[in-house]
Amino acid sequence: MKKLLLFLLATGLIGCATTKKIDDSNIKLRYLDDVVIPQNLEVEGTKVGGLSGIDFHHGNYYLVCDQPSNPRIYKAEIPLINRSIDTVLITEVIKLDKNDEFYKKNTPDLEGIRFDAEKNELVISAEGSIQNGKDPSVFHISTEGNFISAYEIPEYFKALGEQKPRNNGVFEGLAESYDKKAYWVAMELPLEKDGPKPKIYATNSPVRITKFNKNTQKAERQFAYKLDGISKLPINWFAVNGVTEILEYADDKFLVLERAFSAGYGSNGNTVKIFDVDASNATNTLEMENLRKSDYQYAEKKLVFDFKSVKNSLTEETIDNIEGMTFGPDLPNGKKSLILVSDDNFSSFSDQITQFILLELEIN
Repeated sequence: MKKLLLFLLATGLIGCATTKKIDDSNIKLRYLDDVVIPQNLEVEGTKVGGLSGIDFHHGNYYLVCDQPSNPRIYKAEIPLINRSIDTVLITEVIKLDKNDEFYKKNTPDLEGIRFDAEKNELVISAEGSIQNGKDPSVFHISTEGNFISAYEIPEYFKALGEQKPRNNGVFEGLAESYDKKAYWVAMELPLEKDGPKPKIYATNSPVRITKFNKNTQKAERQFAYKLDGISKLPINWFAVNGVTEILEYADDKFLVLERAFSAGYGSNGNTVKIFDVDASNATNTLEMENLRKSDYQYAEKKLVFDFKSVKNSLTEETIDNIEGMTFGPDLPNGKKSLILVSDDNFSSFSDQITQFILLELEIN
């Protein structure tokens, strides 16, 4: 009886910690298709996997691989036929020189990628390695993979800072600003002093989403985004939820991708959702050293898509570790496409897959 009561209490608390109701009054997303690429696919001597970010530019896709020992970017073509994915064709591997002085100081655990059309450069977000004293970073490289420049990050994001960023929880999502003058960078998890990691019960877990000016390469604005709680009670000890990607579709309006994982469920451990976020009335938290001790207004969020609603329609009926998201080409009906990719972690945790998912995006 005691175990039953604990279980009922836990499931009740989960209901309070997660957003479940879809609000599509502003954004409508519809599943169209998905493709899973072979796990043993190799291109130019590299195994294709660990894809944590994706961007689309002039018919080409850029996919960032988060393998620090061999940092690289894949260039690909993903032709669409009507409202489906025809194929995924990897056309080029862009390798970064791991011996560059910048990467010695900033571990190239690459997470987000955007193509800077004005400069014809690639912009990358990287988590660094907090446990090894290596800072997260946002930087530019050439389309050949050569390091160009890096942004100046606030002290509280640094590995040895007093705010104590969490390992594997720093810079994850990356978006070009709607006015093309800046880049937004989202943390995956809260700084330790800002708040706790999400739990199965409701917590105040803020992540900072920071705007970096392209010209000055310095932070100019920031807002706090409240993470949902853990969706599934973990059977084993490990569970996490964080922001994995962001896109700005209008001034201060964002699509935010949250991915939760609970251990012990095999290939059914992921819960992935897309939120419509309005930061127009959110407090600028850039100068706030400790959010636990500060008064501020969160950005507003509304759930617009829950991948569990299309689980049975997916090729392998699996919602995997979806980490990348980009606006794709216009569809035949004139609506926008949204393309997402999952990070298979090179199947180091379970039987994971690399899946590309096509959604139709309608903005009212």
